[in-house]
Amino acid sequence: MPIYTHNSLTRKKEEFIPLAPPKVNIYSCGVTVYDDCHIGHARSLYIFDLIRRYLKYRGFDVNFVRNITDIDDKIINRSNELKTGWKELVKKYIESYYEDLQLLGIPKADREPRATENIADMIRHIELLIEKEYAYVTDTGVYFSVRKFLDYGKLSGQSIEQMLTGVRKESDETKEDPLDFALWKKSKPAEPFWPSPWGDGRPGWHIECSVMSSKYLKAQTLDIHAGGRDLIFPHHENEIAQAEALTGKQFAKYWIHHGLLTINGQKMAKSLGNFITIKDFIKEFEDPDLLKLFFLSVHYSHPIDYNAEKIEEAGKQKNIFYEFFDRANNWDIADLKPKAVTSLKDMEKIDAIADKFEKAMDDDFNTPQALGYLFELADLGSKFVSQDKKEAFICIDKRLKNFLGIFGIKEKPRTTLPAEMLLKVKERAQARKIKDFKKADELREDIKKRFGYFVEDTSGTYSCTAI
Repeated sequence: MPIYTHNSLTRKKEEFIPLAPPKVNIYSCGVTVYDDCHIGHARSLYIFDLIRRYLKYRGFDVNFVRNITDIDDKIINRSNELKTGWKELVKKYIESYYEDLQLLGIPKADREPRATENIADMIRHIELLIEKEYAYVTDTGVYFSVRKFLDYGKLSGQSIEQMLTGVRKESDETKEDPLDFALWKKSKPAEPFWPSPWGDGRPGWHIECSVMSSKYLKAQTLDIHAGGRDLIFPHHENEIAQAEALTGKQFAKYWIHHGLLTINGQKMAKSLGNFITIKDFIKEFEDPDLLKLFFLSVHYSHPIDYNAEKIEEAGKQKNIFYEFFDRANNWDIADLKPKAVTSLKDMEKIDAIADKFEKAMDDDFNTPQALGYLFELADLGSKFVSQDKKEAFICIDKRLKNFLGIFGIKEKPRTTLPAEMLLKVKERAQARKIKDFKKADELREDIKKRFGYFVEDTSGTYSCTAI
């Protein structure tokens, strides 16, 4: 089955055909390390890791690169504000970023290069752009001449005139056109710097991604370039310009952008008191899966609004899966064998739901729809428990764990039930067998109070679910 994804470049849904299948090269814009990551960053980190997981599931050999911006105006301004060295600031927040990944249960990308480790490559890229007359040197740095790149605006869909709206020429800049952007910035006194042919300075933000993506993916044309919708203009537009002006080749075949996150209908900002870091969320809810289920509930390309009610709903959804895993973990507690035989029709039901899950994911990674099919699998599995169809239930158990693994959702760990409780469960089974239902009810209540489990009866066996 083909995979389709919405391409921001063409503004339509297209069949995903990588340049050299089964290899897939993906680059995602990473974090700028001047503060703790917030839950908006978490959405980006999670969504593109999910896409990587699904492409691997579908048999692709994925090479995933996500950069770290460790030199930038924001970093310099923050270090001045805190009266600390920029290197110390960067070290602190890189460590914090990796802590956040661990808290979320999201693995690192295959490569996570830092901008400051690749400045020599950026300088060479800029030299070549100057040679090709796409860039020029001024007293303040080196600038890219936007109007010389005739395709400028093709990603954002804006004309030069539209882009000029609201743009003003800064008084301290000597660039020739308000739209021209910095490739190299000469450093001011007390700012960090690296030597270059144009004086001591640092690279512009946009050149970092163009250089590192091509370098670490070893390709002049990427299969997928990913990032937030807010990066389309000017960041991604500028990446295209400075990359394609140099190589003459398409920079990225597919552009995938996720929607932005708001808090109770407002933009997240410290000044509004609604700034939620990843650590804040984990401290309050202790479960990263709740945040992931919240993200899964809305298509990645759409905006998403965070509020407490939606996290509460995510908790209810996770309980559906946990109740299922309780049944899977405790089917055999009384050493009873299933009475009913799994039929071909039962297996066809399972396959049909699994196929629908894959079709939803193949259709531009439609996680809200795909998640719904996982609830269908769990519901069908519960029916198989009541019908004593263990073989079919085990099949669903394996499928569900596999699909939840694609979503990065943890299965409930198998628990060892207390031996004393198992004796009570078996005693209750004997009471039901001789139709002493009064004693069976008393034992069920005793198990519930003493051990915190609810015993669920089926026609021939039972399972225990944690309360």
